Amino acid sequence: MIRQVISIGLAFVGIIIGAGFASGQETMQYFVAFGSWGIVGAAVSSLLMIISGIALLQLGSYYQAREHLSVLGSISNRAVSIILDVSTTVTLFSVGFIMFAGAGSNLNQQFGLPLWVGAFLMLALVLISGLLDVDRVTYVIGAATPFIFLFICIATIWTLVQAEPDIAALNIASQDVNTTLPNWWVSSLNYTGFNVMTACSMAIVIGGNFLDTKVAGWGGLLGGVIYLILLMLLAFALFFEVELVNGVDMPVLTLINEIHPILGILTAIAIYGMIFNTAISMFYALGKRLTKRQPKRFYPVFLVACLLGFVLSFIGFQDLIGFVYPILGYMGIFLILVITVAWLRGRSKLTVEQRVRIQARDLMRRKMDPRLRFSTAQQHELAKLVAASAVPSEVFEQKLTREVSDELIADKDSGFKEEKEPINDD
Repeated sequence: MIRQVISIGLAFVGIIIGAGFASGQETMQYFVAFGSWGIVGAAVSSLLMIISGIALLQLGSYYQAREHLSVLGSISNRAVSIILDVSTTVTLFSVGFIMFAGAGSNLNQQFGLPLWVGAFLMLALVLISGLLDVDRVTYVIGAATPFIFLFICIATIWTLVQAEPDIAALNIASQDVNTTLPNWWVSSLNYTGFNVMTACSMAIVIGGNFLDTKVAGWGGLLGGVIYLILLMLLAFALFFEVELVNGVDMPVLTLINEIHPILGILTAIAIYGMIFNTAISMFYALGKRLTKRQPKRFYPVFLVACLLGFVLSFIGFQDLIGFVYPILGYMGIFLILVITVAWLRGRSKLTVEQRVRIQARDLMRRKMDPRLRFSTAQQHELAKLVAASAVPSEVFEQKLTREVSDELIADKDSGFKEEKEPINDD
């Protein structure tokens, strides 16, 4: 169970903390711009994200979702489901083309290259990757994520240790940070909404990979706590150095370069990797969504979307985050309301389903473990539990069999032999 919780938690925080977070630009405009009250906003936003994350993951687990529409369609009416689906599609495109802008800014700030060079290189990488095994490519580039966590921790802790903050002076300096948001509490809600919009699809699918809704919930809690720690470290560090980082596209890169130029180069490379990972993920998912009924048209649609995104990226990284992200955030607030209401209303169903799954899993373990006895009465009880689950009986039994098989295979003393015939997900 602990291993599963850690796995879910790390996966969840990985989809929340994207290239915009790693650059520090989001934190500047959403929180540092409001001074010390912005720090309070960062804490509130983190707590709201923990609740939203638990809800998303548990709903995904409850419905055993393989894509977000199956859950959104189940918890809302058709009109709301369509609105949310369109909003999610808009989010994919918007975040995708902002990554082209971020790629240009990243190489410009660190190496002095023209903005179009970094953006064009990113466009080329994304277009080539669209022809390849995207899962394999993003897995390799995704290896940069732990390094980003490390660099953020190094930069923020170093800054906090060295800082001798004058809060009154910092609050005055923070007023010069450009933001399109009106105040700290709206900003806090908006940032949570933005993160939910970007994380919704993948978080639901992650939850759908686990039968145990309780494990999914604990994973969301762990991921949310990690996110809270990282966001608070980053918010405090950027606030304490607001005069140094204000106006730059990549504030974290500026902090890192203050420690050592070599660390700055490594961080720039890692951030570029994260930007690529976010960009290919967004445009690939967008292409698949738009060509769901005509899969053969995937690459032409993918190509057009990327080229259009490349053109829009020249609006500028800071300006795009300042105007596009808040719009997505307001749409996300609506999504949070829908998800939270469905989650709260369904708490009793979640509890009942959790008991059914735990009991069924225990019986399936007894049935498959060669060292244990399994009676006819227990077989009847298992059949009743499988039929009582909210998950279709065939799918539920297959998932139970798979989970128990994995456990018994890992237990070298069980004497269990794996079935040669693969289990079908469909």
